[in-house]
Parts: sequence; C-alpha cells; structure tokens
Amino acid sequence: MPLTYAQFAGDLASALSGFLDRAEARAESRRWLQEGLDLSPSWLLAHGDDPVPDGDRARVAQWLERRRQGEPWSYILGWCAFRGRRFSVTRDTLIPRPETELVLEAALEVGRRLGVLHACDVGTGSGILAVCMALETDWEIQASDISPGALKAARANAAALGAKVAFRRGHLLAPLKEPLGLVVSNPPYVDPADAPGLQRELAFEPATALFAPDRGLALSAEILREARRRAAPGCVLEIGAGQGEELKARALASGWKRAVVHQDLAGHDRCLMALL
Repeated sequence: MPLTYAQFAGDLASALSGFLDRAEARAESRRWLQEGLDLSPSWLLAHGDDPVPDGDRARVAQWLERRRQGEPWSYILGWCAFRGRRFSVTRDTLIPRPETELVLEAALEVGRRLGVLHACDVGTGSGILAVCMALETDWEIQASDISPGALKAARANAAALGAKVAFRRGHLLAPLKEPLGLVVSNPPYVDPADAPGLQRELAFEPATALFAPDRGLALSAEILREARRRAAPGCVLEIGAGQGEELKARALASGWKRAVVHQDLAGHDRCLMALL
C-alpha cells in the first residue's frame, strides 16, 4: 500500500515528537507540510488519501535528519515570516521572533509621536526592523551591521520586499550618517554565562548576534550612550528578561530624560524606550 498524505503527516509528527514535545511536534509538522511542501490545510484535507511522491518523502527525510541535529526549521526552510512578510534567513542572521514585533510597534508609535523623518536600525541582521519601518512609514531609513553575511541577507530582503533602506557596515552606530533620527535596535543581550542552559537550536544562530558582555547589557548600554551623544530624539531597544530596571538607570545616566520598559505577553521585560 502506498503511503498517503494523512499517514505521512502522522508519521512526521511522531518523528518530531522524538525530540520535541507533542504539541510542538504537531505544530511543526503542519509547518513542514504547509511551508516546506507548499500544501495548504484545505488541500491536505481533500487529498489525505493521495499517495506521497518519492520526491516529497526524500525531501522530508533530509529535513528530518538536519532537524534531529538541532538545526532550526527556519534555517532548513531558508525563510521566516515576520509581520506577514517572508524574510530570508541564513546562518549569518538571527531567526526573527514574534516578540520583536512589540519592539517594532513601540518604534512606530514613538516615531510618529515625535514626528521623526529619519530612523535607523542598529545591528539589523536579516533586516526585519529596517524593512518594516521603510514599508510602513515615510521615514528615511538606514541600517547597520558588523557582519557582511547579515548585510547581504538584509539587502536581499529589502530588494525582495521593495523597501528602500541604506545599509552600512560597521559597529553599532559608528557607520550611520546624520541625522540618525529614531534609533531602533534588537541588539545582542544574552548573558554569556547563560549559554550552557540555552536550547540547543541557539547553537546554530550567530553568537555575535546573541551574546553581549556585562551580563548581556554592554551593547544596549553603548547604544543608549551613543544615541544620546549623537542627539537622537529617542531610542527603542529590545531587551532581555530582567534587564529593564538596570537599563532604565543606565539610560537616565546617559542623559535621557525618560525611560520606560514594556513587557511581553509572558510578563517579561522586552522593550526599553528612552526619550528626551
């Protein structure tokens, strides 16, 4: 008897449950069929008894072997959705997280309230913040990253999505031109001491985009200082859980008049807004 798509979906979820919990395995198996094989839920419902071609079986077998080694699905697939847009991701870029949309929303709100005409995305990675700001505002956007591989991915995403962004290579704000406008960033903020306890998938993401000295605070604090020194009207940063109070204090010590922390849906510190 040939293997049907209904059986195939069940077998895939079972295989993934060997290293994921059951709920994650079921959700990820659906993503593999929908995103990887481009099979819609309605198609699968109508064609569950259809035999699975050898090509689809071989592709999924290859993906499964890579996934068993801990490689994240988005790297295997080559892209990740963020704010309803498809962004290419590589091993030179972080995989976009849903929580970063909170930072984008905060940046859009702050920028509109301040009436800014310019904004910059510091440490752009795959370009999600820069591209989304370019597409959702009339601001002039520039973005920086120290990684040539990340900038290559970000430029490709901007071109694919029709976003006008000036990308510049260098450390944090150093390569960015005046006026900066609103400074926005999802900088590295993980404490290197926490590395041994992190999920194994993170070993595939670039360490330079994850970890920062001084318990994960060093680069966020540097951005706050430099943004203030260069007369930015505001600064919006993604931050790690439990970092809010100390970064608020550092923002005020850097000369910002106000600093506000927003939490994500799980109640963790997620976004710092520093304002004049």
